[in-house]
Amino acid sequence: MPTSVGYGWHLDGLTAWLATLNSCAPGVLTVNVDNGFGAGVAAARIARRAR
Repeated sequence: MPTSVGYGWHLDGLTAWLATLNSCAPGVLTVNVDNGFGAGVAAARIARRAR
């Protein structure tokens, strides 16, 4: 998962955001840059539905 810093010339998160958008595929969840908590919540919801 990209972060807004340490990802080349970060441009306040723009570089990581564009990389995330370019790697999107149908059926794949994408969260905002630096949103590890949101990604964890989404993963937990998906796991609950899979049961």
